[in-house]
Amino acid sequence: MHSEPHAQAESDTLPVGALILLALTGFAAIVTETLPAGLLPQVAEDLSISPALAGQMVTVYAVGSVVAAIPLVSFTQSYARKPLLLAAIVGLLVFDVVTALSHSYVVTLVARFAAGVAAGLGWGILGGYARRLVVDRLKGRALALAMIGTPLALSVGVPLGTFAGGAIGWRTAFLVLAALALCLAGAVAWKMPDSAGQPPERKLSNFAVLQMPGVAMILATAFAWVTAHYILYTYVAPYAEWAGDGDRVSLLLLVFGCAALAGIWIAGAAVDRHLRLHVLASLAVFASATVVLGFLPHSDGVILIGVVLWGLTFGGAATSIQTAASDAAGDGVDIVGAMLTTIWNVSIACGGAIGALIYRSAGIQAFFPAMLVLLGVAFVVAYAASASGFRPGARTER
Repeated sequence: MHSEPHAQAESDTLPVGALILLALTGFAAIVTETLPAGLLPQVAEDLSISPALAGQMVTVYAVGSVVAAIPLVSFTQSYARKPLLLAAIVGLLVFDVVTALSHSYVVTLVARFAAGVAAGLGWGILGGYARRLVVDRLKGRALALAMIGTPLALSVGVPLGTFAGGAIGWRTAFLVLAALALCLAGAVAWKMPDSAGQPPERKLSNFAVLQMPGVAMILATAFAWVTAHYILYTYVAPYAEWAGDGDRVSLLLLVFGCAALAGIWIAGAAVDRHLRLHVLASLAVFASATVVLGFLPHSDGVILIGVVLWGLTFGGAATSIQTAASDAAGDGVDIVGAMLTTIWNVSIACGGAIGALIYRSAGIQAFFPAMLVLLGVAFVVAYAASASGFRPGARTER
């Protein structure tokens, strides 16, 4: 499984099929993570536990990803990419089956943790794998296409999974996910080009990558940006009720998801030539969306405008951050990808925790000042990272 001398050469055209397989891996990982959230009453009744305990199925999955991503990706950085991708997909498959068949809460949690470990490996190598498949001028667009699975899962996959779980039962829903993972593994084994890992003599430590100019500032920007997003996204249903749109949560999520897909397309077109501008503009427009959603008089039109701006700016966040981090890390692209996976999951947890604290103590209306503070921090850090991290000019000219 170690690095092979005859791995796939970089392509001067987008390998769309291979990038779609990477996107589907991200899609499968996200749907597997979030599916229980919409089925908590079913799971709780079936396993004879409380809904709060059933909710830990999501938590332990995220913990598995956080704990495993950096050490696993660091250990395997000299391995060929295709076997690692297959291992991650097969891990999702196996532990989805265990989850579907388990009647023990403890076994279910262990299976969910292990599935999170598999997802952490998959997410950690996804960006670097996509970038290795193409020449420099196409790396931004390749990354954008490979990352499209996440917003697609959040906007379409999660609602569909929740609906399917309600119609056919949560256990059958997990078996369907396992079947999809099996099909994906077969397609990867058959069609996915391989890519060499890092030569052993060029392996880098986690600390060495973190010390590279710009990396820490990019990670700090990502943390503040994603935490601000998840303060509101985690509590979008209570927000909709507060704004007088409580019966249209599904519509708001669909609008957000569609706008996020458009945001990924914009990011893919912009990051190779205007990465710094795209990041700063996204943060500024996200702040504007926060003002629209939190401080303007509420109406259907105002809320939809705010949600569209929010989705447009956040949709491309993963592409922009991953591109900047990969540029800054150089040979440490896979390690920085694992760091981003960890930061992303920690930010999700922090956003949910901060949102819960604010919600209980001050109400929904207090979300928006907190979000503006975090977005301000992200903007200042990104703006300051002009020498390294978020540099001006076209990436292909560097």
